[in-house]
Amino acid sequence: MPGRAFSATVVTYRSDPQLLATALRSLAAAVRVARAAGLVDAMTLHVVDNGPAQARAALDEALGAWDREAGAIEVHAGHGNVGYGRANNLVLADLASDTHLIMNPDVELEPAALREALAALERHPSVGMVAPAVHGEDGATQYLCKRYPSVWVLFLRGFAPAFLRRRFARAIERYEMRDVIADRLVRGVALASGCFMLARTPLLREVGGFDPRFFMYFEDYDLSLRMGRRAEVAYVPEARIVHHGGEAARKGPRHVAWFVRSAWRFFSIHGWKLT
Repeated sequence: MPGRAFSATVVTYRSDPQLLATALRSLAAAVRVARAAGLVDAMTLHVVDNGPAQARAALDEALGAWDREAGAIEVHAGHGNVGYGRANNLVLADLASDTHLIMNPDVELEPAALREALAALERHPSVGMVAPAVHGEDGATQYLCKRYPSVWVLFLRGFAPAFLRRRFARAIERYEMRDVIADRLVRGVALASGCFMLARTPLLREVGGFDPRFFMYFEDYDLSLRMGRRAEVAYVPEARIVHHGGEAARKGPRHVAWFVRSAWRFFSIHGWKLT
């Protein structure tokens, strides 16, 4: 059974101040709900800023949205853009919590999201990490829990033209676990999204956190596989969030290059699957 000490990390890099403020307000509200249910006692929020010093004023303004009655806040800055995984790892050794949430600055938790995720860890001792139900701004389901991918399905989902995606829709839907992701708990999820990962802190520390070789993209998939070798990764439908993020292919050539490099590294480590 998990203890009640809780922590969270939000990594920022020139993050949209309004989205970040919304994320922090929603997290504080979710902490209050979980505390009322007896699932959270002490809480510390770590904000790790990978951005430049000249962007700090906008960050500080957004951080004003955090309700300090929900928990303490610590800001870590000045280390430069070290990448998403390495930035999360900066606080790993110092965590004094029983459970730890990794979340993006562009997610919005529903009030009961944290309570339900923590309750799932309490009910299921074999579960080491929880993934939520994710919806977009329009309310549409985002299928962010995945099966192990092939190179082909990653190309289809991320870069193929619409007609080709329609032609191979069944392969994409299987990769996105659409046959099982619904309104029931799903154990044994292979890959979870780094936009929201609630983990048992000792287990997260045991696996060493994120692999620092991944600068951006696939670090969450790599972590999911390593966590999954020691405990179950579970999808919890009652833990609901809104994700305001986008796909790598829509973010320009630099992000596409990072995506391709990280995909190569991921398959080189965990094994190639072409189709």
